[in-house]
Amino acid sequence: MTAQETTGGDAQRRVEVTRITENHYRARTASGAEIEFGRGEGLMTPVELLLAATAGCSAIDLDTVTTRRTEPERFDITATGEKIVEDDEASRLDDIRLHFDLAFPDDQAGRQSAKMAERLLRLSHDRYCTVSRTIENGAPVTMTSEVSPDIAADTPDA
Repeated sequence: MTAQETTGGDAQRRVEVTRITENHYRARTASGAEIEFGRGEGLMTPVELLLAATAGCSAIDLDTVTTRRTEPERFDITATGEKIVEDDEASRLDDIRLHFDLAFPDDQAGRQSAKMAERLLRLSHDRYCTVSRTIENGAPVTMTSEVSPDIAADTPDA
């Protein structure tokens, strides 16, 4: 499979976002899963969601394999990033870091899981985590809109 090929009919991902109140939104997937976010008390910001998505993507890669052997005793991840505001006031994150704090039982299965962790994290970073790979490789973002009322229809040609 080349870099341009997709994984078949399930390649497209879709999330619909609806405004609840000012700066408060709900994202909903086709399966019905929902999360509220925005700016305000008790809400994760979109940037925090990006960090959570990055951590969560690799967490799933690691958890799926290690849990086949044993349940972790501790599985915590800290995701950080530095907000950069450029000269033209454009902002972005840089230096995104994930720190995994893991503990497995002190038995054969736990030691096997612990031994696998670093290799699994490298594989997640290099091949499997769609979120971190998209951030590192970049992806075009296209924005379109439909706005009502259509004031362009009311504006005479100059």
